[in-house]
Amino acid sequence: MATLAAAEEAEFGFVRDGVQVSDSLLSKTVSALEKAGYVEVRKGYVGKRPRTWLRLSNRGRAAFAAHVAALRTIADGALPPVSAE
Repeated sequence: MATLAAAEEAEFGFVRDGVQVSDSLLSKTVSALEKAGYVEVRKGYVGKRPRTWLRLSNRGRAAFAAHVAALRTIADGALPPVSAE
């Protein structure tokens, strides 16, 4: 989700390499995220080679932003007070 949040659209291989997972694991994850309405999948060709592009849907972007905000709230509350010294 974080990789896709940083781009309008990303090629499957780029995402796979960036998060360092197998094709199979990424494919299963993308299928689950697509089913949840968080990721949109577009298939096509570059020359004669098939390619798959991924993008976050509006719903996916909103869910990711809410998740990051919740993590920031947790992190902010978990930090000890900063000393003025």
